[in-house]
Amino acid sequence: MSIPVMQARDGRASVGMALCLAVACTLGCTASWTPKTARPQAVLQWPYLPSAAKVTYDHALTGLARNTSAATVLESVVFGKMEDRDSFVLPVAVATAGDGRIAVADMGRGCVHLYIPSAARYVCLSGSEREPLAAPVGVVFDDDSRLYVTDSVGRLFGFDAEGEIRFVLTKAGPQALQRPTGITYSPTKKALYVVDTLAHAVDVFGTDGAFMFSFGDRGTGPAQFNFPTHVTRAPSGELYVTDALNFRVSTFDENGRALGSFGHHGDGSGDLAMPKGIAVDRDGVIYVVDALFDNVQLFSRQGEFLLTVGARGVGFGEFWLPSGAFLSEHGDLYVCDTYNRRIQVFRVVSGYAQRAA
Repeated sequence: MSIPVMQARDGRASVGMALCLAVACTLGCTASWTPKTARPQAVLQWPYLPSAAKVTYDHALTGLARNTSAATVLESVVFGKMEDRDSFVLPVAVATAGDGRIAVADMGRGCVHLYIPSAARYVCLSGSEREPLAAPVGVVFDDDSRLYVTDSVGRLFGFDAEGEIRFVLTKAGPQALQRPTGITYSPTKKALYVVDTLAHAVDVFGTDGAFMFSFGDRGTGPAQFNFPTHVTRAPSGELYVTDALNFRVSTFDENGRALGSFGHHGDGSGDLAMPKGIAVDRDGVIYVVDALFDNVQLFSRQGEFLLTVGARGVGFGEFWLPSGAFLSEHGDLYVCDTYNRRIQVFRVVSGYAQRAA
């Protein structure tokens, strides 16, 4: 007689769980998300006071938080404590779009965190079952908020504005993509510029995935690279490529014509040891992330050293093996503080030379 009683109890439990799941799913449809941020109590700026500020600290972003709702409470009751899957583990690249959405390539999660503030929507993009994202290392948006992701195992993903896959590329013309890493977008050319580190080249694609052309090969000449990693487009149109093992930053026009370079190996201010992420502001100031120095160095258009931002550490404005960087059209400088598991956001002051005079 004990067996039917146990079955009845199991049945009631199953019905209860099913009801909980149904309610959770219904409420979950309206779930919203907000960024998880932290701000220092004191004002941080570079150069330090009493000098006028060129860069000021704004906040640290560590992930996305799901707003508390009946759905999340029921989920925790039914399934137990949910894993904190919306926090960054190893953020290596970041980009924003005109509508404020942000994408973060997370090597630790093997996904790209996509947050759309207008809808308070968050999704962790991991590709598809057939084409999973293995090692996302670069992200950029185009004018229509479509997202492009480099996967260093040899693929370039294109997503639409809702996060659905549009294409997956494995070749640049007849050549296989070897290790695509840095990526940037040109609104004038409507083109994507993708660094292929192992090919020592930059490949150029249309926003539909069509291959256009490549430039660069291995060497130390003006149009050559030695394991390049990152690329950015200045507001004035020039392309800046981090030529990592040549310990320099090389400049090109949008047709791939070499315009010059600056930088050399060393361990002092203005030297480069492990250059990675790069960004350029409207005044032409160049921001170079150095993972070995754990800082961001600022240079003029001519390659003259201007300023260092940050140092090794875990506090606000300090870094631990930083990598990618991105400068938004609003003057927000995003730096991937990779091993501190966060994105640090700074404000860049325009017209600094006039203000400091």
